[in-house]
Amino acid sequence: MTTAAIHGLVLAGGRGSRMGGVDKGLQLLDGKPLALHVVERLAPQASRVLVSANRNLDVYATLGHAVLTDPPGLEFAGPLAGMLAGLQSLPDDAWLLTAPCDCPRLPPDLARRLLVAGEGHGLAFARAAREHPTHALLHARLREPLAAHLQEGGRAVLRWMKSLPHGVARFDAPDDEAAFANLNRAADLHG
Repeated sequence: MTTAAIHGLVLAGGRGSRMGGVDKGLQLLDGKPLALHVVERLAPQASRVLVSANRNLDVYATLGHAVLTDPPGLEFAGPLAGMLAGLQSLPDDAWLLTAPCDCPRLPPDLARRLLVAGEGHGLAFARAAREHPTHALLHARLREPLAAHLQEGGRAVLRWMKSLPHGVARFDAPDDEAAFANLNRAADLHG
């Protein structure tokens, strides 16, 4: 499969609670917004990149990619709401490669390895030293099951994914966990 069937999505729609309520995706790391670091990592792995955000939409639009908001009634409902918005924007035969805005050092082969793990299932997530369910590849056919899960009040990403047939892409090299490191606090941006 080529990158033509894969669409990237930067998950930047959260409240930034662990960072004092600021819009985490717009915080600067090495002079660039965190979300832009992730866009740049996803772009070579996907035919297009989208950004999931719920505030500062005009600022996110300056990154040069379409901005999606959470579906009505699911605003700020967590990463699954952003994933659903992304899935709803896809053609029926496409895949959605997701990554959170606070992980700026994604592996350059994330899409390929997730696809190998998930192609038979329609779903895969990454595992380095621990599970990373927001680093995922989801097929468009998961739109309806995800929408139903959210309407029933489900919010836990990993719990939903593990309730479905899924693959796990293992990143076991000694330095792989650093590629999935979350920058959740303001101090993480300067360390």
